[in-house]
Amino acid sequence: MIFCKSRRSAERTLENIIPFIEGKLFLKVNRKKTSVAHISKAKYLGYAFYRYRGKCRYRVHPKSVAKMKDKIRELTKRSNGWGNEYRAMKLTQFVRGWVNYFSLADMKGLLRETDEWLRHKIRTIYWKQWKKVKTKFKELKKLGVEEEKAWICANMRNGNWYCGGYFVLQTAFNNKKLRELGYPTFTEFYLKVCEN
Repeated sequence: MIFCKSRRSAERTLENIIPFIEGKLFLKVNRKKTSVAHISKAKYLGYAFYRYRGKCRYRVHPKSVAKMKDKIRELTKRSNGWGNEYRAMKLTQFVRGWVNYFSLADMKGLLRETDEWLRHKIRTIYWKQWKKVKTKFKELKKLGVEEEKAWICANMRNGNWYCGGYFVLQTAFNNKKLRELGYPTFTEFYLKVCEN
């Protein structure tokens, strides 16, 4: 990546640098991937860039965010036949690796949103697993939900995703409980990496 002060300067640099790279260094330049673009449009190794108070800073490129969410969807599929402990372990491995790779990016807001979405997915997984009203009622009581609320919640006929966001499930599977069950959060790993 070559940074210039203006588009004209960047176009001139590109025109001059390609003959040098190919003619003097004997390296092949991929014309499809080589272009002049504003810093906000650039993508490099999964990172995007922006200016803040005159300095260049990093963020995670939207395409990288989309890939990350696709991977989480894959890891939280019920069809993969994994038990909850194994799923929690695989998610932890992925989250740790992803956060370490993108640790240079400013992404606290992104990670908070992603954590909320991930928690919702995890609650939905358990809800789907319980299937029957009796099982839902019993499991909710085990998680400390009052009997009346547990019964009302267990008898809900809404879709699984809706139920996963219901306040009773959010209370039952709070952050502390999900941590006990071995589920990771992006934010916790990010804060650890930032401290070090």
